[in-house]
Amino acid sequence: MKINPLLKTLLIAIPLVTLAACSHKKGSTTADTDGMAGQGVETSGLDSGLSADEQARQQFESLKQDNVIYFNFDSDAIEGQYAQLLQTHADFLRSHNSVKVLIEGHTDEKGTPEYNIALGERRAKAVAKYMQNLGVDVSQLSVVSYGEEKPADPAHSEDALSHNRRAVLVY
Repeated sequence: MKINPLLKTLLIAIPLVTLAACSHKKGSTTADTDGMAGQGVETSGLDSGLSADEQARQQFESLKQDNVIYFNFDSDAIEGQYAQLLQTHADFLRSHNSVKVLIEGHTDEKGTPEYNIALGERRAKAVAKYMQNLGVDVSQLSVVSYGEEKPADPAHSEDALSHNRRAVLVY
């Protein structure tokens, strides 16, 4: 399948573009890159001068910002739109096998508390199973269900309720 090499390319390109943007924001100019590469001066582009640890830390911070999977009402099925998000998290976890993630399952306020705890657990387990199918070691994953107890949006509108039907990856 041709999509896998494309995903790998994107997974490499996105952090590099992010690094380039970050190094540019820190005040690097074109003058910084002229004849000064390798002298400890941050440059934009692919030669950012960042260590592998720093690059991993920045990727980790980026993953912590994009970490929510939303679900339809009364469902624990993961929608296709979250495939790339979960692939990115799985790739990071596979390459950093000492990192662990807690998958929190949440629901809206509809239903009994008992039902919502069970639904939140099914959602968290669905995400964990998806990540395992992408090659993440089971020892890196743990799940917890909060049901309706920790709403992302406490309002009672349909829009608010839809924001509460989620699983969150917490590093």
